[in-house]
Amino acid sequence: MNSIEIGLIGVGLMGHGIAKNLLLSGYKLTLLEHAGNQPVDDLLELGAQTLVSPAELVRRNDVIFVCVTGSPQLEDVMFRADGVLAGLGAGKTVVDCSTIEPHITLKVADAVFGKDAGFLDAPLTRTPKEAEEGRLNVMVGGDEQTLNELRPLLDAFAENIYHAGPVGAGHTLKLLHNFVSLGNCVLLAEAVVCARRGGVNIDTFIDVLASGGGDSIALKRLTPYILGGDEGGFRFSLSNCHKDLSYYTSMAYQQHVPATVAKAIQRVFEFAESKGGDRPVPHLIDFLDAIESDENG
Repeated sequence: MNSIEIGLIGVGLMGHGIAKNLLLSGYKLTLLEHAGNQPVDDLLELGAQTLVSPAELVRRNDVIFVCVTGSPQLEDVMFRADGVLAGLGAGKTVVDCSTIEPHITLKVADAVFGKDAGFLDAPLTRTPKEAEEGRLNVMVGGDEQTLNELRPLLDAFAENIYHAGPVGAGHTLKLLHNFVSLGNCVLLAEAVVCARRGGVNIDTFIDVLASGGGDSIALKRLTPYILGGDEGGFRFSLSNCHKDLSYYTSMAYQQHVPATVAKAIQRVFEFAESKGGDRPVPHLIDFLDAIESDENG
């Protein structure tokens, strides 16, 4: 598999870890140059190359990983004049690791299949810390044969790989995951504020939750900030939280599923984004703490 040449579009907080671990596993990697990339000097030292055109990057590589912010960014890089589709052909495969609305996933996949190329949606969970460590979770939508062919590449940066179902199922599962995960963060943030104002010892508050039914991954990730102001373990922006909940509520509407709780969570992140969308999730606690609410919330 190391003879396969890989292109990566989107060297953000998660993409950087993907790139580093592919290079450390011996793969040839080409990065798309973009103003939004994280610093790539370390990746270049490991042997990465760069190109400025998505179409040219696709032409020169066998597998193209895409890890961009959301649906508009994916559609842009796929469909623009010098985009991914312009360089696609038989024998190539696109693996989309972004967080995307499932109906956009199906649109993109159909266009890729129309070029006789392969496609997997393979969004990620966990954080940039696990990305750098090569311990991401990957939820894959697509046919099992394509997944099995590319599994060694995914193994380079993933600890767990889940086959969610057909194309689109990976992105559907990612939105479900983030609804539950980020919903837990909102519950916890509001409870922290109430505990502080109620005079509860915060160390004891954390201990009680951690030893009972209030325990969660959200608690583990937010505890360093709650107790010591350390935000490093949860570097996911409030803008991305709002975007993901918007995608979830849209998906629920399309599937005729009630989304009362999801819409409430979405409104909280909309508020938080207005206060500082580039801040990571732990700062949600501070924004809620600044509110004086009436009895109706």
